[in-house]
Amino acid sequence: MLVSAKEMLEKAKAGKYAVGQFNINNLEWTKAVLTAAQECNSPVILGVSEGAGKYMTGYKTVSAMVQAMIEEMNISVPVALHLDHGSYDGCMKCIEAGFSSIMFDGSHYPIEENIAKTKELVKICAEKGMSLEAEVGSIGGEEDGVIGMGECADPNECKAVADLGITMLAAGIGNIHGKYPANWKGLSFETLDAIQQKTGTMPLVLHGGTGIPDDMIKKAISLGVAKINVNTECQISFAEATRKYIEAGKDLEGKGFDPRKLLAPGTAAIVDKVKEKIELFGSVNKA
Repeated sequence: MLVSAKEMLEKAKAGKYAVGQFNINNLEWTKAVLTAAQECNSPVILGVSEGAGKYMTGYKTVSAMVQAMIEEMNISVPVALHLDHGSYDGCMKCIEAGFSSIMFDGSHYPIEENIAKTKELVKICAEKGMSLEAEVGSIGGEEDGVIGMGECADPNECKAVADLGITMLAAGIGNIHGKYPANWKGLSFETLDAIQQKTGTMPLVLHGGTGIPDDMIKKAISLGVAKINVNTECQISFAEATRKYIEAGKDLEGKGFDPRKLLAPGTAAIVDKVKEKIELFGSVNKA
C-alpha cells in the first residue's frame, strides 16, 4: 500500500536523517529501488517525472505497476509514489491516478501565482491524505528541458509558501540537476540556514543530489533537509553496468540477449547505488 510522504519526512526531520527520492523510469528501476529499500529496512519515495510518466504510457500505468509490485514483492517498508516537478495539470492527473504524493513546481511563475496554484492543491491533497511538495525559486541544471543556474531561493518567499499548509518545501540553495560543472560553487549553507529559520519544522528537499560531496549532503541534513532526490547517479550506474555486459560480449553467449539477462547487471547496479545512498542519508532501519 502506498503512503503519503508526510510521516516519513517529519520523522526524518526530527531524527536528523533524510529519506531518498529515487526516480523510476521502468519496471527494472522500480524493482531495484523497492528491493534496496526493503533490504535496508528504509522508507522510500519513488519519484516520477512528467517525462518518465509519459514514457511509461501514463500515470495510471505507473500507479498500477508500483502498487502491484509492492504486493507481489511483499514490501513492508513505507513507500510513497511521488510526482516530481509536476505541472498543475500533471498534478491533477496523478491525483486521479492514485499517487500518494505530488510535487507542484510553480517556481517559474511569479510568486503570487505560485502561491495561488499551490493553495488549490493544498486543499485537494488534504482531502485525499496526500503529501504535497512545493518549490520556490529556480533550481539549476536541466530537468525535462528546463534550465537554471544553481540560484538560491528567497527565504521570505519560502516562508510564504511553507505557510500554505504544504508537506515539504524544495528551495534552491545552489544545487542543480544532472552532473555538476567543474566550476560549481557548492551549496549555500547560509541560504539553507536562513530558510530553515523561517520555515521551522517543515521538511526541506534537496534536488539534484547527484554529485554533491557526501560531507555537504550530511551538513544539509543537519540543517533541515529531510528528502534528497537522486536520479542521474542511478542512470549512470545502470548504463555503466550495461555497457560492461555488452562490451564483454555476454549478450552473444547463449541466451545472453534475453532482456532479463541483458538488463540484470544494470538493475543490480541500481540496487547497490540506492543502498549506498540510503546509508549516506541515514535512513537504514528507519522504516
